[in-house]
Amino acid sequence: MKITAPISTPAEVEPLVRAGARELYCGVVPPDWIQRFNTSGVNRRLFGNLNGYADLESVVEKASALDADVFLVLNAQQYGEQHLDALTGIAARFRSIGGKAAIVADISLIASLAAHVPDLDIHVSSVATCRNVESARFFASLGAKRIVLPRDVTVAEIATIAKALPDLDIEAFVLNDGCVFEEGTCHTVHLPMNKGGPICIDNYQFEYRATGGGKPAERALRRLEQNDLDYKRWLWYRFGNGFSLSPNGYPWGPCGVCAMPAMHTAGVHSVKIAGREGASERKIKSVELVAQVLQRIEAGEAEQEIREFATGLRGAPGHCASGYMCYYPEMRSRAAVSEITPAAA
Repeated sequence: MKITAPISTPAEVEPLVRAGARELYCGVVPPDWIQRFNTSGVNRRLFGNLNGYADLESVVEKASALDADVFLVLNAQQYGEQHLDALTGIAARFRSIGGKAAIVADISLIASLAAHVPDLDIHVSSVATCRNVESARFFASLGAKRIVLPRDVTVAEIATIAKALPDLDIEAFVLNDGCVFEEGTCHTVHLPMNKGGPICIDNYQFEYRATGGGKPAERALRRLEQNDLDYKRWLWYRFGNGFSLSPNGYPWGPCGVCAMPAMHTAGVHSVKIAGREGASERKIKSVELVAQVLQRIEAGEAEQEIREFATGLRGAPGHCASGYMCYYPEMRSRAAVSEITPAAA
């Protein structure tokens, strides 16, 4: 199982690979794209992209020297017909300099790349919302080499897909993707906060009124206010615990690290760290955290011991116990069963 990490500058390649990443993914905004389409929207992120082809070539060169692969993100949910030729050209240029794969969601672009850049691997983005065997089989028939699964696919479902399609690589999220909604079914944008911010960070000012006018009954008002507090607490966890860090520098936030042993058993090829737009230090510490768990898996340690180690890495098990951060919450139930079974026996 490999670690797939995000980059936004050539300077991040070496420290991320040294930390344990064997696969790197990035976006690029070529100047000719901006001139032609008057937008920097080449992929789903307006920020955290490489500045142009020179940076892209540098990333591929540095990664190749360290025996790491580079994937290019072209993952908007839909592109216009006028974009397809330009995107196919970008992908072809990427492949010519040694790029390994394109991460794609739009079916038309998948078909275009398969036809015109056949030696470039196609990785189906999580934005395409592939959640089951038949969906994965469909994308494989289009030429996909890998499926990046959404965060709401369970480990059992991952195992079913991997078993049914053994020639298809499976990639699953493991750290830092804090989108509240399932991103493949989200059609909003992440605006700067002074422009309103992401719509999912609900920061509206409002007051409650009873149906007939005036304030609601005191008991109802308390319940409504508690619900609002619970929602804000959940949002805080889902958006990376306020992008806070543990005392040892590891990032807090949405996570599937405890599920890594089960994902390894299920046949997952790669675990993905999100956050192209994040700070370099955050990316490096993220890879270091995941790499420690992967080392224990490769050493053959018991699954329960690895889960306990993963939970303790950041030194605040209460965050994990909240359940709000788990990509794969079924792992918490599995851990509870493991702890109860020996005593019952």
